[in-house]
Amino acid sequence: MVVSVKNDTRLTGSQSFLCAGFAGFFSKTVTSPLEVVKIKSQVGTFHCKGGFLQTFIVIYRNEGLRGFWKGNMASCLRLFPYTAVHLTTYKKIVHLHMDELGFISQWRAIFAGGLAGVAAALLTYPLEVAETRLVVQNCRQPTYVGVARTLSKIYRNEGLPALYRGFSLTVLGAVPFSVSCYAVYMNMDKLWQEPYFRFTPLQNFVNGCIAAGVAQTLSYPFETVKRKMQAQSPRLPHFGGVDVHFAGMMDCFRQVIRNKGVLSLWNGLTANTLKIVPYSGLLFTCCEMCKQVCLYRNGYIVSPLSYTPTPGVDQSLGPYELEEVRRCLKNRNFGSGESSLGNRW
Repeated sequence: MVVSVKNDTRLTGSQSFLCAGFAGFFSKTVTSPLEVVKIKSQVGTFHCKGGFLQTFIVIYRNEGLRGFWKGNMASCLRLFPYTAVHLTTYKKIVHLHMDELGFISQWRAIFAGGLAGVAAALLTYPLEVAETRLVVQNCRQPTYVGVARTLSKIYRNEGLPALYRGFSLTVLGAVPFSVSCYAVYMNMDKLWQEPYFRFTPLQNFVNGCIAAGVAQTLSYPFETVKRKMQAQSPRLPHFGGVDVHFAGMMDCFRQVIRNKGVLSLWNGLTANTLKIVPYSGLLFTCCEMCKQVCLYRNGYIVSPLSYTPTPGVDQSLGPYELEEVRRCLKNRNFGSGESSLGNRW
């Protein structure tokens, strides 16, 4: 199976970036309560002892509504540099493996995505650590206040390594994530009983949700251990609220399996799975809405509420080319008007 890597050339690079960034910001904010429940379940704080629904109740009783949006600012701030590095790295890797017709194999495309994700995570990992610390703490008795102060305090008290604690698990988790994505996409044509190039937007959305669900489930133990490593600190009350104490990555795996059982590596999976559909749906919808606004502003469609092309506009032209054509036509019409005016007099 191969995929064609084509961008909408009617948008500028900055417009594509802003569309993706704003859509991610919006969808993360809406689904933040599920993310908070997931992270607390992974770390093993006292909130999650009673199960999925009970976790919501305990958080609300102890911290109020704002407790469901702890760490959301750190998560959203991470989006823009993460997206920029991910897209730039992905494009460079893809172009190296693309054939002369602009096609690349599905496996290489997913591998490129995994590698780009690791590169982006390396740059933004301290923000993920800050998010975990902010989520785990009690917002009514906070140890950390604000993203910048959290990063500064972790660095000052625990040093630079603390801001990258557990990063190796991001790399290890990328392997089962990429492989499972590839396996799912390879079998989507069998599910729909038609070739991949005939998939509708709805089918592609369903494909993405299924692939994300399978991939995240298989790589979930790595993320669980990573969250525990991010949260644990001898300088914090109750060692950061982690349900097991450990000396490193492998020791964390051993302690979790020995004291909590193998299945505890998937704590919070319910919240994570429930988050996939609304998050992906909001991300796709918001991105498309932003894209329509940009296309309308660039003059390609008649309204930001529809995809109806503007009559007489060549859709193959880039935004700067279209602007240049308009400028030339405007100057030509202005010159013709002057000529007619001169002949008249």
